[in-house]
Amino acid sequence: MTSFDTSPTLTVWRALLAVAVVFVMLATTGWSAVRDQQAKGARELALAAWARDRIAGHALPEVDAPAYRLAHFFATLTSGQRFALAGKYPSVVGNLDGAPVTLRYHANRVALRQAAAVEKVRAHDEKLSPDGRDEARARLDRFRSLLRGERQILAFDPSGKGRAAEVFGDLDRAARVSVVVPGVDTHLLTLERSKRKYAAPVGMAQSLYGAERSASPGTRTAVIAWADYTAPAGLGMDAALGGLAADGAVRLNAMVGALPGTSKVSLFCHSYGSVVCGVAAHRAPDRVADIAVAGSPGMRAAHAGQLETGARIWATRDGDDWIGDVPHMEFGGIGHGADPVDPAFGARIVSAAGAAGHSGYFEPGTESLDNFAAIGVGAYGSVSCASADSACHSGISGERNG
Repeated sequence: MTSFDTSPTLTVWRALLAVAVVFVMLATTGWSAVRDQQAKGARELALAAWARDRIAGHALPEVDAPAYRLAHFFATLTSGQRFALAGKYPSVVGNLDGAPVTLRYHANRVALRQAAAVEKVRAHDEKLSPDGRDEARARLDRFRSLLRGERQILAFDPSGKGRAAEVFGDLDRAARVSVVVPGVDTHLLTLERSKRKYAAPVGMAQSLYGAERSASPGTRTAVIAWADYTAPAGLGMDAALGGLAADGAVRLNAMVGALPGTSKVSLFCHSYGSVVCGVAAHRAPDRVADIAVAGSPGMRAAHAGQLETGARIWATRDGDDWIGDVPHMEFGGIGHGADPVDPAFGARIVSAAGAAGHSGYFEPGTESLDNFAAIGVGAYGSVSCASADSACHSGISGERNG
């Protein structure tokens, strides 16, 4: 006698249901779920092949090995061997903390060309829904944009909504490195914008890099647009919780710890990005000298001392940023704690004069951008304090590092 759980009839119904679910998913998502599975599968295959491969008679290192060990491995290879690995495993080498940054740029160009070829086919695939083809065209445009000129892509992962990081300046020679950590709805299609350019991660970083060079032409600087974490989609429950911030914090600290040289690092964290930075703070590498937050919903701390970091904490918010109306609290894991621009929090509060709304902090001509640039190059005496905190220079006025 056959049990209900294993009856042929039930098996058929399960198969039909599975097919129906697949077709509903394909119709509503434009085969994006299949694309994501393919991308995930391709990366898993690359990682598996990497784990089995050898070069010059030696096994390749584990991809999760400490950055210093990976750096040593690449240092033992010839230039030809390094580029051969990048060509064979672009999705691995391009995202490997510890690999030489110029090699990562090269690997990610290879990965971008491969991803663009996939989306070019999908853009004309009649099996996709119109929305699916539109999404493919949008992704193709983004990948082509990232391939233009000599753009320096430090990280690239097209799976899901996608992650990336771009560098402005010479990361190998920089004495000061600034990292822009953006907030909700950050993914490959929002990485840069033609309209409201400075509200997107790439525009923010470009603007900051230009302002730093103007503020201190003699300081060797580099700026990273770091969109290499999974950010919340919209203002739903993920944005009110800290799970994605915790995952992002691990990735952020790993990236910072693997930067070349001995540069001082400043983190500029916008909106939910300040939650990421707050969670990252207590384990941030010692080279992190400053953490500046703008339009912050909180840093998952009741006061700056709870961040347990030696980095200086800076905060700013303009007068018409809607985030000021959001309750700054935490209860049962929901919410992100105290308001960083509340003097009781203990951050150094700087002026955001000229900034407008929630995403205007990196607009050229604003005091918020000028202040970020001064912090980024270590020209602390040039920082304009907010009227509520004339003591924001305390103990560091005029200091410059690097």
